[in-house]
Amino acid sequence: LFFSDSSVIKLLNGKTVKFCFSMKLHLITSRNSDFYGLKCRTRNVIVFYGSQTGTAEEFANRLVKDAQRYGIKGMVADPEEYDMSELPRLREIDSSLAVFCMATYGEGEPTDNAQDFYDWMQMTDDSLEGVHFAVFGLGNKTYDHYNAMGTYTDKRLAELGATRIFDLGLGDDDGNLEEDFISWKGQFWPAVCEFFGVQATQEECSIRQFELVVHSDVNMNEVYTGELGRLLSFQDQKPPFDAKNPFLAPVAINRKLNKGGSRHLMHLELDISGSKIRYDAGDHVAVYPMNDVPLVNRLGERLGVDLDTVITLKNLDEEANKKHPFPCPTTYRAALTHYLDITSPLHTNVLFDLSQYASDPEEKEILRKMACSSSEGKALYHSWVVESERNILAVLEDLPSLRPPIDHLCELLPRLQARYYSIASSAKVHPSSIHICVVVLEYTTKTGRVFKGVATNWLKDKVVTDGSPRPTVPMYVRKSQFRLPFRASTPVIMIGPGTGIAPFMGFIQERAWQKEQGKETGEAILYFGCRHRNEDFIYQEELEEFEKAGVLTQLHVAFSRDQEHKVYVQHLLKQSKDHLWKLIHSSNAHIYVCGDARNMARDVHAAFHEIAEEVGGLTHTQAVDYFQRLMTKGRYSQDVWS
Repeated sequence: LFFSDSSVIKLLNGKTVKFCFSMKLHLITSRNSDFYGLKCRTRNVIVFYGSQTGTAEEFANRLVKDAQRYGIKGMVADPEEYDMSELPRLREIDSSLAVFCMATYGEGEPTDNAQDFYDWMQMTDDSLEGVHFAVFGLGNKTYDHYNAMGTYTDKRLAELGATRIFDLGLGDDDGNLEEDFISWKGQFWPAVCEFFGVQATQEECSIRQFELVVHSDVNMNEVYTGELGRLLSFQDQKPPFDAKNPFLAPVAINRKLNKGGSRHLMHLELDISGSKIRYDAGDHVAVYPMNDVPLVNRLGERLGVDLDTVITLKNLDEEANKKHPFPCPTTYRAALTHYLDITSPLHTNVLFDLSQYASDPEEKEILRKMACSSSEGKALYHSWVVESERNILAVLEDLPSLRPPIDHLCELLPRLQARYYSIASSAKVHPSSIHICVVVLEYTTKTGRVFKGVATNWLKDKVVTDGSPRPTVPMYVRKSQFRLPFRASTPVIMIGPGTGIAPFMGFIQERAWQKEQGKETGEAILYFGCRHRNEDFIYQEELEEFEKAGVLTQLHVAFSRDQEHKVYVQHLLKQSKDHLWKLIHSSNAHIYVCGDARNMARDVHAAFHEIAEEVGGLTHTQAVDYFQRLMTKGRYSQDVWS
């Protein structure tokens, strides 16, 4: 066997296995006393991340970059690429520290790349005595299981005997996640310096992680043009298809769903014929969008560069796992189009590094102030960046003296992430296609700029025309726990206003299929909400047909703005309180909620509490406990977003 630059061992037959700590430790003498790329000196930090959208990974990278300012050698590690059962062997490295940036996905679930680590923590009884750690969790308070993964990791590592060197940090994405992280690490680093016995410093400096290599003579077949893993994987598609090897699904149908109004709701059908992709009703489809071409061109013009220059950004740390910030070699155009997030508001670390390129002292001071942890700086950052939604182009346009080199900008910007959508079809009925229901996001920001949702506007342009090749969408399927009951006879109560109806279209299709197979199907009740009957009652014809066929036993629709007083799905729930309580309490019904987490999901939850109190005779505390138990048993499921 031989070693590759990545964190796996490649066997001669082409298969791969994960590195484990013991392998690395065994090879210390032959690898200059390296452990995970860390010099086995007196100070070593390894930062693991559990990330679904890239933010936790970005925070991990920032912590390692900060460590360099204290002379501490560190590295970032994806727990999916390592045998985490070897974590106890960290104690064999003098003065080592493990930091965990752990995001919570969905309803208290670990992210995909942290699933194996989570499973290990649940099952192991290995002692972690002698291992030192700290945890920062990323969550959202609009969800019932706020920061569950960060909290569990912190608690479980301590239970296994590891020593916590700093308090658990909890970031709230419904508030200001960036500010929470800045505040936490502002106190974290003094604790780390005390642990390592080094002097803390308030001085900050910009540290480059990658060096630029410009290719003047290169075979363009060896240049990445949007692929996420294997070069030319979009030209030569090979299963299995996953996050690093998405399938280019042709768009079979792209139609507008709503009949009027200012919004654009659409239904897309992706052809997965021949891909061997399998899915279940309730799963999510992940799509990899492209940034808006005019936006990319404007960035190139503002920075005064040839976007078609072929470049590689090479990690200055030769021991690092991650050799490049995105697939290289590539062009600036491909990087800004496919790999980098150029539409989100900039984080404080990016503003700080950009400040050195502002020639105007006032503009430099603005950037530096927003990057500091003072109350004045936080307030300025919140108003000027967060509330005003300034992305990189807006910052460059509003600070004329700011002229950063494009290669450093490409190093600083976060990666463009996949977007996840609830699948609006059943594989029992549509085995060769995946349906998506989305609303196009477009509005004007406080600065007067038009913000366009990256993925939804990109999907909107995937128009199918006769005589032309069908447009394609890079995608893969992410499994979900949002599932119909095992028994078709179990009643289901579905609540999904707006595009929250998506997974229920799959559920209803599957119930229709079960009925056709001669199975006894239980009651299926749908509560749907929209603004106006004549504008955005999406899937109206299909739903009414399902109701006529007896697949949907009840269809309740709340038209919020068709009358003087707004009516929402939670109001309709209380109108059927007696029947709903009977189904839930006596018939083992399963409840499903899909849509907005901040308002709708909470209001629906509160409505069920009221039903339990009014019809079931429970106290408020008993009602809360009752539905909490339903959630634990999998009888109250949520697929919500904030």
